[in-house]
Amino acid sequence: MTGRPTSGQAGPHAGEQGQSSVVGVALLLGATVLALGVLTAGIGSMVDAHAARTDADRVATDLEDAIRPVETTGHRTAEVRFARGDLSTVERDLRVLESGTVVADVAVGGLVFERGDRRVRSVGGAVIRGRGEAAWPVSGPPVVGSGDTGVLVVGAAKLNASGQSVGGRQVSATVRTNVSHRRRTLGSGEFAVAIETDAHSALGTALRERGATAIDRRDIDGDGLDSVVATFPGTRTGYLVVHDMRLEVSDG
Repeated sequence: MTGRPTSGQAGPHAGEQGQSSVVGVALLLGATVLALGVLTAGIGSMVDAHAARTDADRVATDLEDAIRPVETTGHRTAEVRFARGDLSTVERDLRVLESGTVVADVAVGGLVFERGDRRVRSVGGAVIRGRGEAAWPVSGPPVVGSGDTGVLVVGAAKLNASGQSVGGRQVSATVRTNVSHRRRTLGSGEFAVAIETDAHSALGTALRERGATAIDRRDIDGDGLDSVVATFPGTRTGYLVVHDMRLEVSDG
């Protein structure tokens, strides 16, 4: 005669049920740990992205204040601060063309801040923000060709610095400039301004706002880096003003 197991007596499947419960709890714990790990990683990525954006915002503002080619004469000191990243100088050229022929060539150089996919560039007096493949102008170069004045004034902010860089964490970089100005008359003609950069669309937008009516890109000297070529309409009297910055970048 068979019947239900009495208290204290195990049924034929009790062991299997117990093992299944243990396995189920283990799987549940594993899934919970995995979910927490993914959540933590996601929060960490969001925090890092926010910090990178904050750094880029701060650096763009600080570079606008530090690189003032038109308003400054003589010595000036400013700070560029960021929690993490690298700030370095790069080689860049600005050229003025008249009827397609280069009539002025200035090695203006540039400053580039990088943190992850965030970038801030300063070239020719312009400041450009970027993230990944996208970029947009913060401030344009000191080029004035708008209106029907028949004049084009090309300001070339020449950093006069190469091979300088600072980086790491909690950086407060000191940017020193000693600015002088030199003007040159370019005569009368049909002018275009070409500035080397890797942020072509953004710099082109900034030059359109300065009065350019046609924007092209071209590797003028064959060094593998394209220039934004901005053509200004009509026949104008051209002036080139070189703002020699004699820039120094140091850590603290």
